[in-house]
Amino acid sequence: MQGTIGGVNRKTVYLTAPRQVELREESIPAPGADEVLVETICSAISAGTEMLIYQGRFPRELETDSVISTLRGAFAYPLAYGYAAVGQIRETGTNVDGSLHDKLVFSFQPHTSHFVTTPDTLFPIPDPLSPETSCFLPNMETAVNLVQDAAPILGERVMVFGQGVVGLLTTSILNEFPLETLVSADCFELRRKAALSIGITESLDPNSPDFHKQAHELLKNNADLTFELSGRPETLNDALGLTTFGGRIIIGSWYGEKRASIDLGGAFHRSRIKLISSQVSTIAPELSGRWDKARRFDVAWKALERIRPEKWITHRFPIDEAGKAYELLDKNPQEAIQILFEYKS
Repeated sequence: MQGTIGGVNRKTVYLTAPRQVELREESIPAPGADEVLVETICSAISAGTEMLIYQGRFPRELETDSVISTLRGAFAYPLAYGYAAVGQIRETGTNVDGSLHDKLVFSFQPHTSHFVTTPDTLFPIPDPLSPETSCFLPNMETAVNLVQDAAPILGERVMVFGQGVVGLLTTSILNEFPLETLVSADCFELRRKAALSIGITESLDPNSPDFHKQAHELLKNNADLTFELSGRPETLNDALGLTTFGGRIIIGSWYGEKRASIDLGGAFHRSRIKLISSQVSTIAPELSGRWDKARRFDVAWKALERIRPEKWITHRFPIDEAGKAYELLDKNPQEAIQILFEYKS
């Protein structure tokens, strides 16, 4: 075994009940012969999924993730969650290539200061990227998946609801396409300003009294393609109202236990609009013969190099103040876009 961190305990964030956060000190298991020990540098909060867990609004019967082995298990308290950790390999097992020692890696891991895993679960970080930028990998993969499922067409008019991290990344990729119009919408001014900095046509406030009028004018009536990424099921009604005959609505939000009345009894009945669920755990069946997860991750890494989303990090909290980070997202979401936990003292 190469390298050592000494007799240090690790710190792990646990969500133990609705709006209850604990930072627990735990012993660090020794890596086995085929494993490595990673010391975390930073990890990113998923403002969508983690807020559902923090608020107790997640479906109890659902598995946390059916594909990623490090996240397998049930949604149940107490829960150590998170899936965007970047760190350095500090110890390598006897059967592991010693040259991996001190390498920067990404892993789908909960918010914890150290973790033991096998090298095949780790992603080496490309040289141009910082640890902070690399924390955006899962959300960038999600954005790539959303755009692939949508298959934008030259000259289309596109609307994106929701400009959180996934929304901003999706909008950034869409802005690279030769679209006629690209409009976004978000309730929070901070996120609308971030969207406008990308260079899109306009970013609107969906709560504005003249929102629909403005959107119709910008889209020259309605959108060919609409993304619902707001996390609010009621936004589907806005999406339906602003999507043209035969258009597509890509639904990337996870609503958890949130419910809303969706108006499918009006114009939708004759609209031939397609509602498409999009989730990053799998590859769309029509692409799976040519695409796999490795190819999609390669596209996501390259997109991170181009877009550099670290500009959307609004807050950095030491892991000891994890509770404050969740409280901020819960009570004042308008003030934050991306929050990172930092582990170095």
